[in-house]
Amino acid sequence: MVRSSDENEKKNLVKKLKDVEISVPIVYGNVAFWLGKKASEYQSHKWTVYVRGATNEDLSVVVKRVVFQLHSSFNNPMRVVESPPFELSESGWGEFEIAITLHFHPDVSDKPLHLYHHLKLYPEDDSGSLSVKKPVVVESYDEVVFAEPSEALFARVQNHPAVIVPRLPAGFSLPPVPAEDADKRKRFDPKDNPLTQWFTNFSEADELLKLAAARQQVQAQIARVRRQLSLIDGQHQQQLKPPSEL
Repeated sequence: MVRSSDENEKKNLVKKLKDVEISVPIVYGNVAFWLGKKASEYQSHKWTVYVRGATNEDLSVVVKRVVFQLHSSFNNPMRVVESPPFELSESGWGEFEIAITLHFHPDVSDKPLHLYHHLKLYPEDDSGSLSVKKPVVVESYDEVVFAEPSEALFARVQNHPAVIVPRLPAGFSLPPVPAEDADKRKRFDPKDNPLTQWFTNFSEADELLKLAAARQQVQAQIARVRRQLSLIDGQHQQQLKPPSEL
């Protein structure tokens, strides 16, 4: 019996890679611009809330759509973004919590991911002055992990910059990526986003440098504590010596 090509394709879609995980670093947050002289009582800022790759990669390889749930005072508070960039721009005067729901492609996950971001319009320092040139930027970093991906999914994302994939054993062959999937990657260039200049750099190198700096600070603090304990112990031993030894 000859298996049809459609049946073979379906088999590849459901065939799982055991003990394999792929991860997608994501950043979600907002950029808020003060309107300056154009600001009014109810329109003081223009802001954009978004979900992006850690270094601004296109997430549409795994994300199908993103739903932003705004405050009930907005017209049509539930906003659905079907294509990248997964962002939403609005204007207003108040800060509030935004629910962000990521819906993935069927071969990635059937469970949506729920995130929550508190819209920030004003600097953390209350004494800080507002500027129309420099926005307030608040972002959070996270990693979405997908266990036991299908062979078809792994093949599709293995060379995509937004996805971290493990190295498979030598000689392991994956199904070819359909031409239409490869073409989709070229439809959106994150470099065209005008907000890029304000995004925080969450690259792995920067994170490693931060971890190294933090480790050095901890080690220095431990060394200081040990010196203090040694000094205290020496003073204590000195006090315990009998008068004949002093």
